[in-house]
Amino acid sequence: MWIADKWQDYELIDCSSGEKLERWGDVVLVRPDPQAIWNTPRRNSLWSRYDARYNRSESGGGSWSKGNLPESWSIRYGELRFQIKPMNFKHTGLFPEQAVNWDWAMEKIAKAGRHVSVLNLFAYTGAATLACAKAGASVCHVDAAKGMVAWGKENASVSGLADAPIRWIVDDCAKFVEREIRRGRKYDAIIMDPPSYGRGPGGEIWKLEKDLWQFVTLCMGVLSDDPLFVLINSYTTGLSPSVLTYLAQSIFAAKYGGRSESGELGLPVSESGLVLPCGASCRWEA
Repeated sequence: MWIADKWQDYELIDCSSGEKLERWGDVVLVRPDPQAIWNTPRRNSLWSRYDARYNRSESGGGSWSKGNLPESWSIRYGELRFQIKPMNFKHTGLFPEQAVNWDWAMEKIAKAGRHVSVLNLFAYTGAATLACAKAGASVCHVDAAKGMVAWGKENASVSGLADAPIRWIVDDCAKFVEREIRRGRKYDAIIMDPPSYGRGPGGEIWKLEKDLWQFVTLCMGVLSDDPLFVLINSYTTGLSPSVLTYLAQSIFAAKYGGRSESGELGLPVSESGLVLPCGASCRWEA
């Protein structure tokens, strides 16, 4: 398991009975988490003194019950800063477990000894984009949601990276990759965080288990002749990390060699000393 244990502004305080108790800077949130199936006692007093709680609805979705919660606030990870904003469906605009992948990508870029260009697909609010840019890479950030791309720019600004070599693109990721292939543009590294389920611009249904192989194969067309790495993230329940390794070995290692490794991402739980699993990642490196 790859554990994001270097946070100071974020803390997973406790988790129990399908919920997690978190500190985001000075703000305490309670949010649902389907992995926390254990019914351990909730001894920490913050379980009843939170700033906001996301309550699921039996009919689907849910809503925040807010006390003194600000509309947004910032937290820091190393030299990076991120704007946190409670959103629909429990999200905050950041997945803190991904910090362990940011560190890995930054190290790979810093040690490359050359300029590195990165393509970040399904890039959300840009945490990985900023990490790569901070390490010295040029980055193409692509997400279909205009609001998420705007949020990424905001994160870049508060991180002091407003003038970094980042291309901010609002587009369907598959369509964008197809156009980049036709344009002959290449990248030394690819990061992707594809959704479990979604719809394309023409109403096409995307299902990760069915479409990931084809999409990753398509992305081969924009890798440079001397690629550095590919990072694939998945939050699809039931998709084993080993499946991602098999996929990466079959596609990338078959052409470029190198090695693939997959594992669960995790966050340390302060109250128990255990680790909450938070999705899976596959890292292929040349």
